[in-house]
Amino acid sequence: MSDTKDLLIEMEHEVVSAGKLLERIPEDKLEWQPHPKAMTLGALALHVASIPGIYTSYAADGTTDLQTLISHPQPRNKEEIINGFKIGIEKARDTLGNYVRWAADAWKLNKDKKTVFTVPRSVMVRLLTFNHWYHHRGQLTTYLRILGVELPSIYGPSADEDPFA
Repeated sequence: MSDTKDLLIEMEHEVVSAGKLLERIPEDKLEWQPHPKAMTLGALALHVASIPGIYTSYAADGTTDLQTLISHPQPRNKEEIINGFKIGIEKARDTLGNYVRWAADAWKLNKDKKTVFTVPRSVMVRLLTFNHWYHHRGQLTTYLRILGVELPSIYGPSADEDPFA
C-alpha cells in the first residue's frame, strides 16, 4: 500500500473514535479547566477537532509560524467543535490525497521569521498531525473522565462501553 493510502486508512479509523468522543463534550462545561495552566475543555475539544485539517494543511504549505501552532481559541459552542471536526476531516482527506507530491520536501517551523525546526513533511504529518492528535485526544478523555462523562470505546472496551459485549 502507498503511504497516502496508509495514512488515509489510519485517519478514517481514528475519525470514528474521535467523533464519538467529541459528541460527548458537555456544552455547559466548555469553560471548565482542570488546572489554571491547562486549556479549557472547549479549547482542547476544538483543538482535537481541528488538528487533522489544519495540521495537514501546514504540512502541505511547507512552513508554519510558531504563534500559529500555539494558538488555542475558545469555541462559542459545541456546534462549532462538531462542525470544525467535519470540515477539518474533509480538508485532511483532500490534503492527504495530494501527499505524494509534497511528502519528501522539508517542513519548517519558524519563529520571528527564523527557522527553528525542520523535518521532512512526511515526518511532520506523522508527528505533529497524527501523534499530536492522539495525544490530545487522550488528554480529552482525562478531562471527560474527571467530569463524569462516560467514555466511548477507542481501542477496545472502556470502563463505560464494550463494543465486544
